[in-house]
Amino acid sequence: MSDHRRDRLRVVLAPDSFKGSLSSVEVARALAEGWSRARPNDDLVLAPLADGGEGTLAAIAETGGWEWQECPAHDPMGRPLTARWLLSADGSRAAVELAEASGLSLLPNGEPRSPLAASTEGTGEVLAAVLEAGVRHVLLGVGGSATTDGGAGLLHALGVWYRGASGGQLPGPVPDLAAIDLAALDPRLAELELRIACDVTNPLLGEHGAAATYAPQKGAWPEDVAALEAWLTHYADLLEKAAGTRARDIPGAGAAGGTSFGLLCLGPRMRSLELVPGIGVVMEETGFDERLAAADLVITGEGRIDEQTAFGKTALGVARRAAAADVPCIAIGGGVTPEGLATLAEVGTLAVPVLDQPMSLEDAMSQAASLVAAAGERLARMVEIGTAVGERRSVHYAAREAAAGERVS
Repeated sequence: MSDHRRDRLRVVLAPDSFKGSLSSVEVARALAEGWSRARPNDDLVLAPLADGGEGTLAAIAETGGWEWQECPAHDPMGRPLTARWLLSADGSRAAVELAEASGLSLLPNGEPRSPLAASTEGTGEVLAAVLEAGVRHVLLGVGGSATTDGGAGLLHALGVWYRGASGGQLPGPVPDLAAIDLAALDPRLAELELRIACDVTNPLLGEHGAAATYAPQKGAWPEDVAALEAWLTHYADLLEKAAGTRARDIPGAGAAGGTSFGLLCLGPRMRSLELVPGIGVVMEETGFDERLAAADLVITGEGRIDEQTAFGKTALGVARRAAAADVPCIAIGGGVTPEGLATLAEVGTLAVPVLDQPMSLEDAMSQAASLVAAAGERLARMVEIGTAVGERRSVHYAAREAAAGERVS
């Protein structure tokens, strides 16, 4: 083993999940496994991240100081399930992930999608359990939803009632919605300090709204999108009237099928409510900046580095923090497009694909862990070569300077 291998690097591994195949924790572990094959003496710091969507709880829990909790809830189609949330060790804070009870990943592959019926009620049930546990400081990640209900289901779980055109109170939103009643709203909300981790800036309605932008990704046909837009418009009119506020145009109101909108309407009835950048708040909760400050290199990544990377995704968030801290950064992606490559290059980060040979998507996803580990090993060997070349050049230049000095004397 050559001398330069004795120089230990502190490498921070801070990827997002590879959605559909590996969690961010699993990606970080696979990178570490591969890296250690080539540079076993390096100090590897696993710092998995998320952008507020699916995997946020796992990334936060990995840092320690949190305890997993469970509560009964319902999935987007109303089927019972057990949802998880995080409680801080001192019992004062909670982290909740909408995808745990209302996520698109909860719908089995091949199941017909029902975008008009999918509800956020389960997420409201989780929030109610958090309030019941006495917690009043809550972080809610809203990515990965299967819903476009404007948060109506969530609000019902917190005490909101709906009245149909035929009269009488109903346990949930209905197509012929005529009125919304907040009289039975959970009084504990007045003590709640809620932060919504959200990276999108879409309003609730319009061509960039919740239905038009995201409902097709959840199985909505064009006629479904039109129906959802009409229903959300009517719902917004009634909810804003009942709440005495206007929230439909706030950037981020369209997040998670309008879930942010529903909560924003209740904001004046809470102690505080704010929308915060997802990747930023997860970095804060996981102590990322402290880890980065002591790093020689940071490696990030996500399932696909493409044109969407420019809109606040994890890889760009890490790349920007690394550039500000003057720490070299490399990003890996299951797929890397020219647009994604250019986006990260602007902040000095190199993006490299995980795949080293042509492969179908199905094969790549089934072999994701081994492929990421192999990519980690390749990166480590590249660093090893770079270190060796750098040291050899230093020795060469030192020898030339010494020789020049002898000739002068």
